[in-house]
Amino acid sequence: MGEAVTVSVENGIAIVTIANPPVNALGHSVRSGLDKAADRIDSDVDIRAAIIRADGSTFPAGADIGEFPNVPQPFHGDVFDKIEALPKPVIAAIHGTTLGGGLELAMACHYRVAADDSKMGLPEVQLGLLPGARGTQRLPRLIGAEAALGMMLSGKPIAAKKALDAGLVDKIVPQAELDAAAIEMATALMAKDGPLPRASQDSNWTEKDRADPQLFDRVRETHGRSFRGVIAPNAILTCVKAAVELPFEQGVEVESSEFERLLASDQSRALIHVFYAMRETAKVPGIGKETPLVDIKSVGIIGAGTMGGGIAMCFANAGIPVKLVEVKQDALDRGLGVIRKNYENTAKKGRLTDDQVESLMDSITGTLAMEDLSDVDLVIEAVFESMEIKEKVFTRLDAIAKPGAILASNTSFLDIDHIAAMTKRPEMVLGLHFFSPANVMPLLEVVRGEKSSDSVIATGMKLGKTLRKTPVLARVCDGFIANRLMFPYMVASQNMLLRGTPMQEIDAVMRQYGFAMGPIALLDLIGLDVITFPGETTMTGELVKAERRGQKLNGGFYDYDEKRRGTPSPAALDIIDKVRQANGVEAAPPLSPDEILTGLLYPVVNEGAKILEEGIALRAGDIDVTAILGYNWPSYQGGPMCWADIHGLPKIVAGLEKMGIEPSALLAEKAASGGSFT
Repeated sequence: MGEAVTVSVENGIAIVTIANPPVNALGHSVRSGLDKAADRIDSDVDIRAAIIRADGSTFPAGADIGEFPNVPQPFHGDVFDKIEALPKPVIAAIHGTTLGGGLELAMACHYRVAADDSKMGLPEVQLGLLPGARGTQRLPRLIGAEAALGMMLSGKPIAAKKALDAGLVDKIVPQAELDAAAIEMATALMAKDGPLPRASQDSNWTEKDRADPQLFDRVRETHGRSFRGVIAPNAILTCVKAAVELPFEQGVEVESSEFERLLASDQSRALIHVFYAMRETAKVPGIGKETPLVDIKSVGIIGAGTMGGGIAMCFANAGIPVKLVEVKQDALDRGLGVIRKNYENTAKKGRLTDDQVESLMDSITGTLAMEDLSDVDLVIEAVFESMEIKEKVFTRLDAIAKPGAILASNTSFLDIDHIAAMTKRPEMVLGLHFFSPANVMPLLEVVRGEKSSDSVIATGMKLGKTLRKTPVLARVCDGFIANRLMFPYMVASQNMLLRGTPMQEIDAVMRQYGFAMGPIALLDLIGLDVITFPGETTMTGELVKAERRGQKLNGGFYDYDEKRRGTPSPAALDIIDKVRQANGVEAAPPLSPDEILTGLLYPVVNEGAKILEEGIALRAGDIDVTAILGYNWPSYQGGPMCWADIHGLPKIVAGLEKMGIEPSALLAEKAASGGSFT
């Protein structure tokens, strides 16, 4: 029996313990150990009941994704079927966060007792998969198809109390009493005769679900957003429908077929890549756990505008007190008022109490004196995007901040090394680039200057986690990773528009690809006065001159109704024609959807390759994460670099050359050698 699973026998009860740190993933060694444990329980006459438990922080938190797509035998479902078929009662003792295959293992046991602070879920949909070890067949029989689909389509775990109420577990107890409760249950069961409950058998729920003709239509309506663009939810629905309508064995065949189809899909490949890439971003070569950190107990933020206020909320939410600095009282009052309004709106939705709102506001202190930042551990500058202004701020800040304090800029594209040179402590300077709205967007670009110390960078990366954001390390360049990466996308969309492809067609293609909105609508949302395109006479420039700045003022490329639904603006169409003539551009026939897609995305891939080639990003996965978290690139497409690998690098090189764009050396080399980015 493998070390990952051990069996001891006490008073006729087999105690099967899983020990596969850190999360007891159901890898080959665990499955083999459970398979052998089941054989021993079956054959040993001295064993009359069994408990499956786990050491460490959690009952198994899922399969070992690293084994995919070629999972070695024995397969999870076969092992779980063997456990369920045992003639002796088997109890799962659940604690921690029991996910995926871990919950499928628990459902194969005859009884389940859980720690009252535990959580259970089936998150496979987030990897483009479905619960493929009989989960789609057992869960509907235990809690009903509608509740089961709710868990599987959202991928979100439920709390132990909710699991008890639903019938997923039989008992909940305090964590400290879990093992004793499982032994007590096993002892009582040994004294009973009669058939064991098996989740593979039809239940009262099965009968109810078969009698509900509106069931699956209702689920589609409730979870409609879950089905957009992705294939896994439909496959889950197919499997649960089989659980309701077919015998267990036939339902398993449907589940296996759908699982294999999903596992071989591009979407699953992309989402599994994203799963790993998200976990890699915090790892910086050369900076280990032994690197000393600056203890951030207080923060100063300069600028109470949209970005400064959002950043202040991030720290307040993390329990770190903030001093918010403005130059004028009305600007400070306005900034604090917006923060309060945001918190009060959250309270109206039931996510905060009134007392919590007041506590959060109390943790943010407004001031007009930069000197009040003399005792904070970190200062973040969030003023207007002007190098001249930032030079003055950092020169003054350097004289005020205490020794050892970190000085950071929230700049989205300016040179951090130049900013650091305004101080006598360039080793303590870095970029902390939040995305707007800062209190919502999950990405934090940590920009490493030429002289930024390892300690400062390690602190910045750790800070991202503290603020519940995904930190990505970037080197200094114009736009860092995310904004530099997506700038060619915006430029290409403007060129298409200028050459005669309608804006609504450009945007529609990118929505079909999976973006929440296309590039033209995105410019209107960001604000046409924010992004500057090259050229003396540009469409955005002329629209701003006409007092059309996007959604925030008079519309932009689109006019907007009271529900922010956009229609192409006649005024914008006139300006497009004017700019076309001023630049001597001849209108051409509208591009096809495929030409729009490749014309927008191929330049992004090329820019990503340059970013990687220049060492601005550490990994292709980091580039994908910034695109997904910073620009809402659809995660099921994997981000630009993963999408490029799936789409075909030689095809992209040929397409770029046809557009008159020189492929980056790294992209050309990988395409020629059969290599890949991810």
